[in-house]
Amino acid sequence: MGTTLTRTHRLLCAAVAGSLMFLAAGCSDDTRKEPPDVYVTGDKLCGGRAVTKDAAKALQVITGDTRFAASGKYSTVADAAEELTRETMSSAYERGDICRIYPDAPVNELRIRWELDNVILEGPPHPQFTVLPMGEEAGAAHDKAYVTFVCGQKDQPDSSPDHISAWAQATGRPTRPEGDERPLKNAYATLAHSFALALAKELNCDDNGGLEPEPALIPAT
Repeated sequence: MGTTLTRTHRLLCAAVAGSLMFLAAGCSDDTRKEPPDVYVTGDKLCGGRAVTKDAAKALQVITGDTRFAASGKYSTVADAAEELTRETMSSAYERGDICRIYPDAPVNELRIRWELDNVILEGPPHPQFTVLPMGEEAGAAHDKAYVTFVCGQKDQPDSSPDHISAWAQATGRPTRPEGDERPLKNAYATLAHSFALALAKELNCDDNGGLEPEPALIPAT
């Protein structure tokens, strides 16, 4: 069916589906009793190069930690880009993991994922997000953020560009902070931007998908 979904509807669907996946992941993760053998700093996560210095600082703001369980061998931006490239040939909407980040407290797990959405979007984002001027679209909340960019390639000038998002999201239900939420929103937005830019570079998108080297954290008007 060729029905066009609103942006709000798509975000709500993604949030609900994501929550169900997070609950399932949380159940399995809670059974882990042995601590990881290797801990690394934030800039070494997810294959390295994906987490900028600012994003590593953002991780500390979100988690209170500076060292994390080492990422799996295939939990990298390069592997995610390879998977995403396959999906662009077969689907208008798909999602997948880039990596998972395991601190201690107060956040048990951060899920970093990509989302391919080539359905035309209409309408404003869900009210929980503060809109930020990054890429095609970006939004941040106290427990999640996303950055969407358009990926076109010079060697395929007649092809339609892809619309790709990088999400950074806490699993479960993190405690909502009292008072000013901006530090957490900025931290999640910085982390999402870092992965979006790394994905755009890995996919060889024109002009890095329109993403600047630094995140733009002043809300759009």
